Order: sequence, then C-alpha cells, then structure tokens
Amino acid sequence: MQTVTVSPKYQVVIPKEIRDILQLKPGQKMRVMEFEGRIEMIPDRDITELKGYLRGINTDIQREKDRL
Repeated sequence: MQTVTVSPKYQVVIPKEIRDILQLKPGQKMRVMEFEGRIEMIPDRDITELKGYLRGINTDIQREKDRL
C-alpha cells in the first residue's frame, strides 16, 4: 500500500506503479465514489476494451418462469 498527499486543491497523484498496472492514460476519466468510509476510483474504459469480458461466465442458472 502506498501513501499519497492531498494537495490544497484536493488533488492526488496516482503512484506510477498503480498507473502502470491499470494502464491509465493522461486525461482518462475516473469514476469516484465513497464506499464504506473509503474513496474508490474506477477507471472508465472504452467499450471496445470490454470485448470478451464475460467470456466463460456460467449461464447455467435457474431462471424464473417469466424470464427466457
């Protein structure tokens, strides 16, 4: 875990190691939310990056009779 400092303008710098792991780019949009007392930042991804995201998902589930 790394530590960052909040600037007087409430800005933080995402450490390079994290930027590299998440392949973040300058100007990329992030979703920011509070969750159970912490700040979570979720990178917005282009829809083309999501191709194959659900490959292998288990679809053998019990469905309600009014759902096909």
